[in-house]
Amino acid sequence: MNPSTLPPQAAVIRLANRLGDALAGAGYAWPTLQVDSLLSAAERRTGLDHWGDESVFEGLRVLVTALEGQAELTPVGRVAAYLNLLDHLCVRLRLLDYRERRPQVQAQRVRQPLFILGLPRTGTTILHELIAQDGAMRSPASWEVARPLPPPAAERYASDARIAPTQRMLGLLKWLVPGFQAIHAVGARLPQECVYMLASAGMSEQFSYMYNVPDYRDWLLEQDMTSAYRWHRHFLQHLQVDCPRERWVLKTPAHLANLRFLLAQYPDAAIVWTHRRPLAAMASFSSLTHTLRAGFSRGMDPFETGAGESRHFARVLERGMRDRSELDPARVLDVGFNAVCADPLAVVESIYCHFGFHLSDASRDRMRAYLRQHPRNRYGEHRYTPGSYGLDAGLEARLFGVYLQRFATCLDFDH
Repeated sequence: MNPSTLPPQAAVIRLANRLGDALAGAGYAWPTLQVDSLLSAAERRTGLDHWGDESVFEGLRVLVTALEGQAELTPVGRVAAYLNLLDHLCVRLRLLDYRERRPQVQAQRVRQPLFILGLPRTGTTILHELIAQDGAMRSPASWEVARPLPPPAAERYASDARIAPTQRMLGLLKWLVPGFQAIHAVGARLPQECVYMLASAGMSEQFSYMYNVPDYRDWLLEQDMTSAYRWHRHFLQHLQVDCPRERWVLKTPAHLANLRFLLAQYPDAAIVWTHRRPLAAMASFSSLTHTLRAGFSRGMDPFETGAGESRHFARVLERGMRDRSELDPARVLDVGFNAVCADPLAVVESIYCHFGFHLSDASRDRMRAYLRQHPRNRYGEHRYTPGSYGLDAGLEARLFGVYLQRFATCLDFDH
């Protein structure tokens, strides 16, 4: 393609990468992805140096090693990764400092949160967004997770000055990764996934969504996540101290691998587990991660993406099923993907009925309005096929056979 016909952002990114490659070839690679330099930069930016639990250092070390050794970052990707890590480290320092100075944060109780989890691309996002319309529910908006200081105030929540700059920041992601909005909508006011709160603990799938870091991802699955989920609870305490509601509604597929650590922090949690045929879910998620990582890395192979996502989530499901077997069955409600697609509001009503939550008429009306205002494919159709990522029914049967058998009734309607 002639450079003059490229979209403006592609031309700018290509030029920036060429300049970065030239500088790297001359021995001037920037920025440096090293633990000590990142920690020092965060301390200089914030004027703080209390890191709390030192497990964050080990996670950061494994991550930057994988970024340097596996991710094949472009110069633009290197800058993006550096700024991403620096932001999370600064958030950690500032939250710890605020928590020490304001005892009311530590006294906050997080009561009976509702967690939505399951394989990615199984309807978790629309359920999260719908339930967030309930005036009794509290979801973490993207803007307050990205810029949590000071804690959001109830009276200014809808008009907080941090919303606009967060929207501009998210606009940069859409600019760097054209087409991503059609796959997974982002916005400052939209509910954010828990992986972004876990990121400032140094142990989060957020990094493996954005970058090709399989060693970090494998390491993460083997960790004791106690400190990470304690940090998650501390983050929620911070966000709710001046803007409380009856309960939180939270989501990320990553919780599926860590149910026992989640429940250790939230022993009264209610859990919704969404289900979809793994072949379809892995094809859709492979498209998402391949598109996102290609915005920051070279040499992305779609077949490697498909195989990596499938192997990883087969392990995640195994962990989730193991931990679930130790729970009271009433603690978890299973929801099929096609049921969510057919009538998401009916699924929400079934969730409320199962757990004994009250759904007011006003909240139900807000949910209906949200569905009208946010139709599926509003940013374009997400096109993908399993074959594009080397996926087929044979691989699905080999990796996910136990899951397919155990949850067959939830998958019967997903063809």
